[in-house]
Amino acid sequence: MKFETKAIRIQSDRSQHREHSTPIHPTSSFVFESAEQMQDVFSGKENGNIYSRFTNPSVEEFQTKLAALEGVESCMATATGMAAVFTSLMAFLKKGDHIIASRAIFGSSFQVISQTLPEYGITCTFVDPRKMETWNDAVNQNSKMLFLESPSNPGLELIDLEKASVFAKTHNLLLNIDNCFATPYLQEPAKWGADIITHSATKFIDGQGRVMGGAILGKKEIVEKAYLFVRRTGPSLSPFNAWVLSKSLETLAVRMDRHCSNALALAKWLEKNDKVKKVNYPFLASHPQYEIAQKQMSQGGGIVTFEIDGGLEDGVNFLNSLKMLSLTANLGDSRSIASHPASTTHLRVPEEDRLKLGITNSLIRISTGLEHIDDIIEDIDQALS
Repeated sequence: MKFETKAIRIQSDRSQHREHSTPIHPTSSFVFESAEQMQDVFSGKENGNIYSRFTNPSVEEFQTKLAALEGVESCMATATGMAAVFTSLMAFLKKGDHIIASRAIFGSSFQVISQTLPEYGITCTFVDPRKMETWNDAVNQNSKMLFLESPSNPGLELIDLEKASVFAKTHNLLLNIDNCFATPYLQEPAKWGADIITHSATKFIDGQGRVMGGAILGKKEIVEKAYLFVRRTGPSLSPFNAWVLSKSLETLAVRMDRHCSNALALAKWLEKNDKVKKVNYPFLASHPQYEIAQKQMSQGGGIVTFEIDGGLEDGVNFLNSLKMLSLTANLGDSRSIASHPASTTHLRVPEEDRLKLGITNSLIRISTGLEHIDDIIEDIDQALS
Protein backbone atom coordinates (compact mmCIF):
# COMPACT_ATOMS: atom_id res chain seq x y z
CA MET A 1 0.00 0.00 0.00
CA LYS A 2 1.06 3.58 -0.65
CA PHE A 3 1.65 6.06 2.20
CA GLU A 4 -1.81 7.63 2.03
CA THR A 5 -3.54 4.24 1.99
CA LYS A 6 -1.55 2.85 4.92
CA ALA A 7 -2.37 5.96 6.95
CA ILE A 8 -6.08 5.27 6.50
CA ARG A 9 -6.39 1.49 6.29
CA ILE A 10 -4.13 0.28 9.11
CA GLN A 11 -6.53 -0.16 12.04
CA SER A 12 -6.97 -2.27 15.14
CA ASP A 13 -9.35 -5.20 14.93
CA ARG A 14 -13.01 -4.24 15.11
CA SER A 15 -15.02 -5.25 18.14
CA GLN A 16 -18.22 -7.29 18.08
CA HIS A 17 -20.04 -4.06 17.21
CA ARG A 18 -18.32 -3.95 13.78
CA GLU A 19 -17.56 -0.21 13.96
CA HIS A 20 -16.06 1.43 10.86
CA SER A 21 -13.99 3.92 12.87
CA THR A 22 -11.86 2.29 15.56
CA PRO A 23 -13.19 3.06 19.07
CA ILE A 24 -11.23 4.61 21.94
CA HIS A 25 -10.22 2.31 24.78
CA PRO A 26 -10.23 4.65 27.82
CA THR A 27 -9.33 2.15 30.51
CA SER A 28 -6.47 2.00 32.97
CA SER A 29 -6.33 -1.80 33.14
CA PHE A 30 -7.60 -4.99 31.50
CA VAL A 31 -9.26 -8.06 33.05
CA PHE A 32 -8.33 -11.72 32.66
CA GLU A 33 -10.46 -14.83 32.41
CA SER A 34 -8.39 -16.68 34.99
CA ALA A 35 -5.40 -16.40 37.27
CA GLU A 36 -3.51 -18.68 34.87
CA GLN A 37 -4.17 -16.39 31.92
CA MET A 38 -3.11 -13.39 33.98
CA GLN A 39 0.18 -15.14 34.79
CA ASP A 40 0.75 -16.11 31.15
CA VAL A 41 0.20 -12.56 29.90
CA PHE A 42 2.47 -11.09 32.57
CA SER A 43 5.18 -13.64 31.76
CA GLY A 44 4.87 -13.09 28.01
CA LYS A 45 3.64 -16.58 27.18
CA GLU A 46 0.39 -15.08 25.89
CA ASN A 47 -0.12 -11.77 24.14
CA GLY A 48 -2.54 -9.38 25.73
CA ASN A 49 -3.05 -5.99 27.33
CA ILE A 50 -2.25 -5.56 31.01
CA TYR A 51 -2.14 -1.90 32.02
CA SER A 52 -2.48 1.24 29.91
CA ARG A 53 0.78 2.70 31.15
CA PHE A 54 2.49 0.39 28.67
CA THR A 55 -0.14 -1.44 26.57
CA ASN A 56 -3.44 -0.16 25.20
CA PRO A 57 -5.24 -0.97 21.90
CA SER A 58 -5.70 2.72 20.98
CA VAL A 59 -2.01 3.44 21.56
CA GLU A 60 -0.95 0.29 19.74
CA GLU A 61 -2.92 1.29 16.64
CA PHE A 62 -1.17 4.67 16.52
CA GLN A 63 2.21 3.00 17.05
CA THR A 64 1.62 0.39 14.33
CA LYS A 65 0.43 2.99 11.86
CA LEU A 66 3.28 5.45 12.47
CA ALA A 67 5.91 2.70 12.25
CA ALA A 68 4.49 1.63 8.89
CA LEU A 69 4.61 5.21 7.61
CA GLU A 70 8.23 5.65 8.78
CA GLY A 71 9.20 2.33 7.19
CA VAL A 72 10.52 0.83 10.45
CA GLU A 73 9.70 -2.22 12.56
CA SER A 74 8.47 -0.69 15.77
CA CYS A 75 7.27 2.42 17.60
CA MET A 76 6.82 3.47 21.23
CA ALA A 77 4.48 6.40 21.86
CA THR A 78 4.92 8.92 24.67
CA ALA A 79 2.87 11.65 26.33
CA THR A 80 4.72 14.54 24.63
CA GLY A 81 7.42 15.22 22.10
CA MET A 82 9.93 16.11 24.82
CA ALA A 83 9.09 12.85 26.62
CA ALA A 84 10.07 11.13 23.38
CA VAL A 85 13.34 13.08 23.15
CA PHE A 86 14.22 12.37 26.79
CA THR A 87 13.34 8.69 26.42
CA SER A 88 15.40 8.42 23.24
CA LEU A 89 18.39 9.63 25.27
CA MET A 90 17.96 8.03 28.69
CA ALA A 91 16.95 4.61 27.41
CA PHE A 92 20.29 4.27 25.61
CA LEU A 93 22.78 6.30 27.66
CA LYS A 94 24.24 5.76 31.12
CA LYS A 95 26.56 7.51 33.52
CA GLY A 96 29.95 8.06 31.93
CA ASP A 97 28.65 8.11 28.35
CA HIS A 98 29.16 10.97 25.91
CA ILE A 99 26.78 12.29 23.26
CA ILE A 100 27.50 14.37 20.17
CA ALA A 101 24.65 16.68 19.18
CA SER A 102 23.99 19.26 16.53
CA ARG A 103 23.94 22.79 17.88
CA ALA A 104 20.89 23.44 15.67
CA ILE A 105 18.13 21.76 17.67
CA PHE A 106 14.93 22.73 19.49
CA GLY A 107 15.54 24.89 22.58
CA SER A 108 14.18 22.34 25.06
CA SER A 109 16.24 19.55 23.48
CA PHE A 110 19.32 21.77 23.80
CA GLN A 111 18.57 22.32 27.49
CA VAL A 112 18.02 18.62 28.19
CA ILE A 113 21.31 17.68 26.53
CA SER A 114 23.38 20.55 27.91
CA GLN A 115 21.90 20.85 31.42
CA THR A 116 19.87 17.75 32.39
CA LEU A 117 22.07 14.96 31.04
CA PRO A 118 25.19 16.20 32.90
CA GLU A 119 23.23 15.77 36.14
CA TYR A 120 23.15 12.05 35.30
CA GLY A 121 26.86 11.97 34.48
CA ILE A 122 26.35 12.10 30.69
CA THR A 123 28.50 14.64 28.86
CA CYS A 124 27.93 16.28 25.48
CA THR A 125 29.78 18.06 22.71
CA PHE A 126 27.79 20.26 20.33
CA VAL A 127 28.86 20.41 16.69
CA ASP A 128 28.14 22.78 13.82
CA PRO A 129 25.65 21.06 11.48
CA ARG A 130 27.10 22.95 8.53
CA LYS A 131 30.69 21.76 9.11
CA MET A 132 30.61 17.97 9.16
CA GLU A 133 34.35 17.92 8.51
CA THR A 134 34.85 19.11 12.12
CA TRP A 135 32.73 16.39 13.75
CA ASN A 136 35.66 13.98 14.19
CA ASP A 137 37.10 16.37 16.77
CA ALA A 138 34.02 15.78 18.96
CA VAL A 139 34.40 11.99 19.15
CA ASN A 140 35.59 10.52 22.46
CA GLN A 141 36.23 6.94 23.53
CA ASN A 142 32.95 7.01 25.48
CA SER A 143 30.84 8.57 22.68
CA LYS A 144 27.62 6.57 22.24
CA MET A 145 25.13 8.65 20.25
CA LEU A 146 24.80 11.30 17.54
CA PHE A 147 21.65 13.42 17.99
CA LEU A 148 20.52 15.52 15.02
CA GLU A 149 17.53 17.54 13.85
CA SER A 150 16.87 18.06 10.14
CA PRO A 151 15.34 20.45 9.24
CA SER A 152 16.20 22.20 12.49
CA ASN A 153 13.96 24.35 14.67
CA PRO A 154 13.88 27.23 13.88
CA GLY A 155 16.84 27.87 11.59
CA LEU A 156 15.85 25.21 9.03
CA GLU A 157 19.40 23.90 8.88
CA LEU A 158 19.66 20.61 6.99
CA ILE A 159 22.07 17.75 7.52
CA ASP A 160 22.97 15.17 4.91
CA LEU A 161 21.52 12.13 6.67
CA GLU A 162 23.39 9.67 4.48
CA LYS A 163 26.75 11.22 5.39
CA ALA A 164 25.70 11.48 9.03
CA SER A 165 24.91 7.76 9.00
CA VAL A 166 28.34 6.92 7.59
CA PHE A 167 29.93 9.07 10.31
CA ALA A 168 27.86 7.39 13.04
CA LYS A 169 28.64 3.87 11.84
CA THR A 170 32.34 4.69 11.50
CA HIS A 171 32.46 5.67 15.17
CA ASN A 172 29.94 3.07 16.42
CA LEU A 173 27.36 5.70 17.42
CA LEU A 174 23.60 5.38 17.55
CA LEU A 175 22.14 7.86 15.06
CA ASN A 176 19.12 9.63 16.61
CA ILE A 177 17.14 11.88 14.23
CA ASP A 178 14.38 14.29 15.26
CA ASN A 179 12.03 14.11 12.25
CA CYS A 180 9.34 16.43 13.63
CA PHE A 181 9.48 19.18 10.99
CA ALA A 182 9.56 16.84 7.99
CA THR A 183 7.17 14.11 9.20
CA PRO A 184 7.45 10.64 7.61
CA TYR A 185 5.54 11.94 4.60
CA LEU A 186 8.39 14.22 3.51
CA GLN A 187 11.45 12.40 4.87
CA GLU A 188 12.33 8.86 5.99
CA PRO A 189 15.48 8.96 8.16
CA ALA A 190 15.60 5.15 8.40
CA LYS A 191 16.11 5.05 4.63
CA TRP A 192 19.36 6.94 5.15
CA GLY A 193 20.54 4.87 8.12
CA ALA A 194 18.97 6.37 11.25
CA ASP A 195 18.81 4.00 14.24
CA ILE A 196 16.35 6.07 16.28
CA ILE A 197 13.68 8.45 14.98
CA THR A 198 11.89 10.81 17.35
CA HIS A 199 8.73 12.83 16.86
CA SER A 200 6.68 15.46 18.57
CA ALA A 201 3.28 14.22 17.39
CA THR A 202 1.82 17.40 18.88
CA LYS A 203 2.89 19.28 15.76
CA PHE A 204 2.11 18.25 12.16
CA ILE A 205 1.00 14.71 13.05
CA ASP A 206 -1.93 16.05 15.09
CA GLY A 207 -2.13 19.04 12.78
CA GLN A 208 -4.89 20.95 14.56
CA GLY A 209 -3.39 21.93 17.90
CA ARG A 210 -5.56 19.62 19.98
CA VAL A 211 -3.46 17.03 21.81
CA MET A 212 0.12 16.29 22.80
CA GLY A 213 2.10 13.18 22.00
CA GLY A 214 5.48 11.85 20.96
CA ALA A 215 7.08 8.76 19.49
CA ILE A 216 10.36 6.84 19.30
CA LEU A 217 10.80 4.57 16.28
CA GLY A 218 13.32 2.10 14.88
CA LYS A 219 14.17 -1.57 14.81
CA LYS A 220 12.33 -3.82 17.26
CA GLU A 221 15.35 -4.34 19.53
CA ILE A 222 15.96 -0.58 19.67
CA VAL A 223 12.38 0.34 20.49
CA GLU A 224 12.20 -2.42 23.13
CA LYS A 225 14.64 -0.39 25.25
CA ALA A 226 12.44 2.69 24.87
CA TYR A 227 9.40 0.57 25.79
CA LEU A 228 11.03 -0.63 29.01
CA PHE A 229 12.00 2.93 29.95
CA VAL A 230 8.43 4.19 29.41
CA ARG A 231 6.96 1.18 31.21
CA ARG A 232 9.13 1.84 34.26
CA THR A 233 8.96 5.63 34.37
CA GLY A 234 5.48 6.35 33.00
CA PRO A 235 5.60 9.11 30.31
CA SER A 236 2.82 7.24 28.51
CA LEU A 237 0.49 8.42 25.76
CA SER A 238 -3.16 8.50 26.83
CA PRO A 239 -5.67 6.34 24.89
CA PHE A 240 -7.72 9.40 23.93
CA ASN A 241 -4.70 11.29 22.55
CA ALA A 242 -3.58 8.16 20.72
CA TRP A 243 -7.01 7.84 19.10
CA VAL A 244 -6.90 11.49 17.99
CA LEU A 245 -3.38 11.12 16.59
CA SER A 246 -4.21 7.91 14.77
CA LYS A 247 -7.17 9.61 13.09
CA SER A 248 -4.93 12.60 12.31
CA LEU A 249 -2.50 10.38 10.41
CA GLU A 250 -5.30 9.63 7.94
CA THR A 251 -5.11 13.22 6.66
CA LEU A 252 -1.36 13.82 7.13
CA ALA A 253 -0.51 13.54 3.42
CA VAL A 254 -3.18 15.92 2.16
CA ARG A 255 -2.45 18.39 4.95
CA MET A 256 1.30 18.35 4.33
CA ASP A 257 0.76 18.91 0.62
CA ARG A 258 -1.13 22.11 1.46
CA HIS A 259 1.32 23.18 4.19
CA CYS A 260 4.21 22.78 1.76
CA SER A 261 2.59 24.53 -1.21
CA ASN A 262 1.57 27.47 0.98
CA ALA A 263 5.02 27.68 2.59
CA LEU A 264 6.84 27.64 -0.75
CA ALA A 265 4.56 30.35 -2.16
CA LEU A 266 5.06 32.46 0.98
CA ALA A 267 8.84 32.01 0.88
CA LYS A 268 9.02 33.08 -2.77
CA TRP A 269 6.88 36.16 -2.01
CA LEU A 270 9.04 37.09 1.01
CA GLU A 271 12.21 36.88 -1.09
CA LYS A 272 10.88 39.69 -3.28
CA ASN A 273 9.84 41.91 -0.35
CA ASP A 274 12.21 44.82 0.29
CA LYS A 275 11.33 44.84 4.02
CA VAL A 276 12.79 41.33 4.43
CA LYS A 277 16.54 40.82 4.72
CA LYS A 278 16.74 37.05 4.46
CA VAL A 279 14.38 34.09 3.90
CA ASN A 280 15.01 30.47 4.95
CA TYR A 281 13.10 27.65 3.29
CA PRO A 282 14.61 24.28 2.25
CA PHE A 283 13.06 24.24 -1.24
CA LEU A 284 14.23 27.75 -2.17
CA ALA A 285 17.22 27.61 -4.51
CA SER A 286 18.84 30.24 -2.26
CA HIS A 287 18.88 27.88 0.73
CA PRO A 288 22.49 26.83 1.54
CA GLN A 289 21.49 23.16 1.74
CA TYR A 290 19.04 23.20 -1.19
CA GLU A 291 20.71 20.20 -2.83
CA ILE A 292 20.43 18.18 0.39
CA ALA A 293 16.76 19.08 0.64
CA GLN A 294 16.18 17.89 -2.92
CA LYS A 295 18.00 14.64 -2.16
CA GLN A 296 16.28 13.55 1.06
CA MET A 297 12.97 15.45 1.24
CA SER A 298 10.01 15.17 -1.13
CA GLN A 299 8.84 18.73 -0.30
CA GLY A 300 10.15 21.62 1.77
CA GLY A 301 7.89 21.44 4.81
CA GLY A 302 5.48 23.89 6.39
CA ILE A 303 7.90 26.22 8.22
CA VAL A 304 9.33 29.46 6.82
CA THR A 305 11.67 31.77 8.71
CA PHE A 306 12.78 35.25 7.72
CA GLU A 307 14.63 38.25 9.08
CA ILE A 308 13.04 41.66 8.96
CA ASP A 309 14.85 44.98 8.88
CA GLY A 310 15.48 46.21 12.40
CA GLY A 311 15.88 44.56 15.79
CA LEU A 312 13.86 43.20 18.68
CA GLU A 313 11.41 46.11 18.80
CA ASP A 314 10.67 45.78 15.09
CA GLY A 315 10.06 42.06 15.50
CA VAL A 316 7.63 42.72 18.34
CA ASN A 317 5.85 45.39 16.30
CA PHE A 318 5.49 42.97 13.39
CA LEU A 319 3.90 40.30 15.58
CA ASN A 320 1.57 42.83 17.22
CA SER A 321 0.47 44.07 13.80
CA LEU A 322 -0.74 40.69 12.57
CA LYS A 323 -4.51 40.42 12.36
CA MET A 324 -5.15 36.82 11.27
CA LEU A 325 -2.06 34.77 12.11
CA SER A 326 -2.01 33.32 15.64
CA LEU A 327 0.64 34.13 18.24
CA THR A 328 1.15 30.84 20.07
CA ALA A 329 3.90 28.42 21.09
CA ASN A 330 2.74 25.60 18.82
CA LEU A 331 3.43 24.83 15.15
CA GLY A 332 2.09 22.44 12.52
CA ASP A 333 -1.46 23.66 13.09
CA SER A 334 -4.16 24.08 10.45
CA ARG A 335 -3.98 27.77 11.40
CA SER A 336 -0.93 29.82 10.47
CA ILE A 337 1.23 30.78 13.45
CA ALA A 338 3.87 33.47 13.88
CA SER A 339 6.50 33.40 16.62
CA HIS A 340 9.74 35.09 17.64
CA PRO A 341 12.24 32.32 18.53
CA ALA A 342 14.77 34.54 20.31
CA SER A 343 12.21 35.55 22.94
CA THR A 344 10.27 32.25 23.12
CA THR A 345 11.46 28.77 22.11
CA HIS A 346 15.18 29.70 22.31
CA LEU A 347 14.96 32.30 25.08
CA ARG A 348 17.08 30.16 27.45
CA VAL A 349 19.69 29.27 24.85
CA PRO A 350 22.79 31.44 25.39
CA GLU A 351 22.83 34.39 22.99
CA GLU A 352 26.23 33.38 21.62
CA ASP A 353 24.86 29.97 20.64
CA ARG A 354 21.67 31.50 19.21
CA LEU A 355 23.59 33.86 16.96
CA LYS A 356 25.79 31.03 15.68
CA LEU A 357 22.57 29.38 14.50
CA GLY A 358 21.28 32.54 12.85
CA ILE A 359 18.59 33.07 15.51
CA THR A 360 18.79 36.84 15.62
CA ASN A 361 16.45 39.28 17.37
CA SER A 362 14.82 40.01 14.02
CA LEU A 363 14.13 36.37 13.05
CA ILE A 364 10.45 35.49 12.59
CA ARG A 365 9.15 31.91 12.32
CA ILE A 366 5.97 31.22 10.38
CA SER A 367 4.21 27.88 10.65
CA THR A 368 2.22 28.06 7.44
CA GLY A 369 -1.31 26.78 7.90
CA LEU A 370 -4.03 25.57 5.59
CA GLU A 371 -5.76 28.90 4.94
CA HIS A 372 -5.81 30.35 1.44
CA ILE A 373 -2.31 31.54 0.60
CA ASP A 374 -3.57 34.97 -0.51
CA ASP A 375 -4.97 35.62 2.97
CA ILE A 376 -1.74 34.50 4.65
CA ILE A 377 0.35 36.78 2.46
CA GLU A 378 -2.06 39.70 2.87
CA ASP A 379 -1.82 39.56 6.66
CA ILE A 380 1.99 39.35 6.64
CA ASP A 381 2.19 42.13 4.05
CA GLN A 382 0.09 44.56 6.10
CA ALA A 383 2.08 43.71 9.25
CA LEU A 384 5.38 44.37 7.48
CA SER A 385 3.99 47.69 6.30
